[in-house]
Amino acid sequence: MGGLSYTIEDLNSMTQGQFFGQTIADLGKSDSSIVCLTADLAKSSKIGTFFSAFPERSFNMGIAEQNMVSVAAGLALAGKKPYVATFACFASMRAGEQVRTDICYPNLNVKIIGTHAGLSMGNGGTTHHATEDIGIMRTFANMTVTVPADGIETAKIIQACANHYGPLYMRIGRGLEPPAYETVDYNFKLGKAITMKEGSDISIIACGNCVKAAMDAADKLADTEGPRVRVINMHTIKPLDTETILKAAEETGTILTAEEHNILGGLGSAVAEVLAEAGVQCKFKRLGIPDVFSVIGYPDDLYGHYKIDMEGIADAVCEIMGVERKKIDEDAD
Repeated sequence: MGGLSYTIEDLNSMTQGQFFGQTIADLGKSDSSIVCLTADLAKSSKIGTFFSAFPERSFNMGIAEQNMVSVAAGLALAGKKPYVATFACFASMRAGEQVRTDICYPNLNVKIIGTHAGLSMGNGGTTHHATEDIGIMRTFANMTVTVPADGIETAKIIQACANHYGPLYMRIGRGLEPPAYETVDYNFKLGKAITMKEGSDISIIACGNCVKAAMDAADKLADTEGPRVRVINMHTIKPLDTETILKAAEETGTILTAEEHNILGGLGSAVAEVLAEAGVQCKFKRLGIPDVFSVIGYPDDLYGHYKIDMEGIADAVCEIMGVERKKIDEDAD
């Protein structure tokens, strides 16, 4: 990882937030221009790891997200490399105007980490669920939008930020998310999707938590001689890897998108735009939160409720393919 060292044991024991906090602290050792800001969420966002290592370059702005973003813009104009961490719902909505006007409009080198994204706040309440942030952030000119599948990919995105100039938004979960990869050693590039599993019947294009769920669904269907599923990890929503999308449509003829986000404006919408503009004829379905405010509950229950867990994705594959879902008899010899 270019000087950053993680092991498979770390992948299974560290959360996305911990990977973020440790990686930015490691980068701070060799780059004194990195500064970090948060809004009373140093502990929750794990940016506190950097705060402990470099207190003179750390700024807790209090519960004032709009001011925090504007201060980050000022620091960027002064030659610093600001990283801002707060809950995704606050970064994308409470400070939305400041992100748009103070950071994206002048194309400043500010990285925004939206934590506790999607449904990961669970019973914390609908107001703290971030199911619109991808749609908001990807409409801002100059903004790069990323959704890592797990902790190691979180670290890889933060590492990539060191050589990426301009506004970037990364959304991560609360810390209960399982790893999608079984290795820490794989090639990563912003804007280039990763094919996690080959398949010829249908392509699942997923991001974030849904990558692991899609992998599990593909394996489950393979065990029952179901459709052969290609799984694509679209970790960068903007700029979108249109080449991989069009290749999947041509080779499999069917695309299912899966995301922990409203189906309006997110990954599914972005993929649909690519297919429509290219005039591609293929079966297409979006999985995600429908056009409603999400209900309150534990994250795993919400994933099942909105059918973006392994079972829901497997069922959707069979539905769009027009085949009967065969269940494995767990009691069989």
